Amino acid sequence: MAEHDIDKVAVAPKRRRSKGTSLTLRDVARLANVAPITASRALNTPEAVSDEILLRVREAVERTGYVPNLLAGGLASRRTRLVAAVVPTITGSVFLETVQALTDTLAASGYQMMLGQAGYAGSREDALLEAIIARRPDGVILTGIMHSTLARRRLVASGIPVVETWDLTPNPVDMLVGFSHEQLGAAVAHFLQRRGRRHVASITADDERAVRRHAAFGAAAASLGIAGSGALAQHVVPAPSTAASGREGLRVLLDRAPGIDAIFCSSDMVALGVLVEAQALGIAVPSQLAIVGMGDLALSRDLQPPLTTVRVDGTLIGDTAARYIMQRADGRAVEQPIRDVGFTIVERGTT
Repeated sequence: MAEHDIDKVAVAPKRRRSKGTSLTLRDVARLANVAPITASRALNTPEAVSDEILLRVREAVERTGYVPNLLAGGLASRRTRLVAAVVPTITGSVFLETVQALTDTLAASGYQMMLGQAGYAGSREDALLEAIIARRPDGVILTGIMHSTLARRRLVASGIPVVETWDLTPNPVDMLVGFSHEQLGAAVAHFLQRRGRRHVASITADDERAVRRHAAFGAAAASLGIAGSGALAQHVVPAPSTAASGREGLRVLLDRAPGIDAIFCSSDMVALGVLVEAQALGIAVPSQLAIVGMGDLALSRDLQPPLTTVRVDGTLIGDTAARYIMQRADGRAVEQPIRDVGFTIVERGTT
């Protein structure tokens, strides 16, 4: 069964749940063929039921993705006016524009935002989402689309409106506001080829979205004949990436491919490190080496020379995602549930 079909799982319930309708304990009990009170005991006081019943209830929970509602009996039928946003990290500044827009747009309509940090490896995401779902916010906003099967199942089963951001897929969990990392990577390769660069390289963080972006960059560079004599020279650094990793990356790439004349970096911070190291090594930018970053941080325009970078409108992403959540929370349909905001290559002095 495809991941995007998991909202069709209503195995035992006779009617299919519509989007925005929460899976209930009764659904789990029906699938396990026990009474709702028995299912409740199995989840809350497992020692009070037999091993056979406990196994059936746990299997039903696993199949449906059901997460108990911690607000049941109190606020379960009320609006929380709370929206949860999950980002990989708060140490990097690339998502801050989106977080600020989310906060401002939600606050203007009387909502509060709860911010969670999942990390880049994804190992904490399942546990974080389970904790969020159990508190039944009015909406969940996620960074990226690469969530585990278990997380998708839980999100669909919860009936909570969900907006995935900063990525693109035809099959989101619910709604999506983002852009194509593959198209972005290819566009940078074409940009550098038009600027006369003939031996490009890249430094990428090891998070999944950056890796896809740089894979597309490498494939496009190879097809354009600007990847050097062999495969694209690439250096991978840990996420979240830093200026120090950019300095190290330039040294590694120059040892591996001394003829490179352009580097695409997975963030502006990495690009800053490349620029600092190039200047320390006496490499002229841009005449000897062109540099392209990602993120258009405020510092990028103030560097010397100013940094060429790829801008994604984080404010538009945050504002749109917040409005989508509020529309769905009000029971209104979202006319364009998948929105591609695109990207812009901002050319400055490093190219």
